[in-house]
Amino acid sequence: MSLSRGLRPAPRRVLATAGALSAALVLSACGGGDADDTSGGGNTNFVTSKGGISTAAKGERADIDTIAGETLDGTKLDVADLKGKVVVLNAWGSWCGPCRAEAPHFAKAAEAYKGKDVAFVGLNTRDFNKQQALTFEEDYKVPYPSLYDPDGKLILFGFPKGTLSLKGIPSTVVLDKEGKIAARALMALDETKLRSMIDPLLQEK
Repeated sequence: MSLSRGLRPAPRRVLATAGALSAALVLSACGGGDADDTSGGGNTNFVTSKGGISTAAKGERADIDTIAGETLDGTKLDVADLKGKVVVLNAWGSWCGPCRAEAPHFAKAAEAYKGKDVAFVGLNTRDFNKQQALTFEEDYKVPYPSLYDPDGKLILFGFPKGTLSLKGIPSTVVLDKEGKIAARALMALDETKLRSMIDPLLQEK
């Protein structure tokens, strides 16, 4: 059967991009392991500890690309506006078991750092029903905003190639006060591990 006149198939380039987004998110979704991903080039200036946390030394850290949009509650947020603070970026989904496991630790840490130069921002992905994500935040008393990223575009394209980027769900990246990528974990975190990523950056001059 031929296509109706005036109805054209989507360009291959668009289909390929959509397919790549979907495949990348499916392959990386809800990993609970400690594996590090150093793909993206041979000039990766970071090291990974035995605990699975990768760090980049000051002076060897990369800037993020644009990570901005609308939060789950409809507010506009641009991570670039948070320079001057240590910023914790956490990719999560309400459907993800390890995300549920780490959520109480993130909520507790966010409350503990309140009033200090630390900002927490979630990146909620693959929750095509926004209400499920909002219920997750309510259930775990999440006190910080999450950018709504159902297609995973911010996660996949918010970081330069070859840097410490968000690679799975859950995963966490911490930015230093200059907005540069300083640490990453590709696993669910408890409060102790999360603090080990934040505290050294708070102490930097």
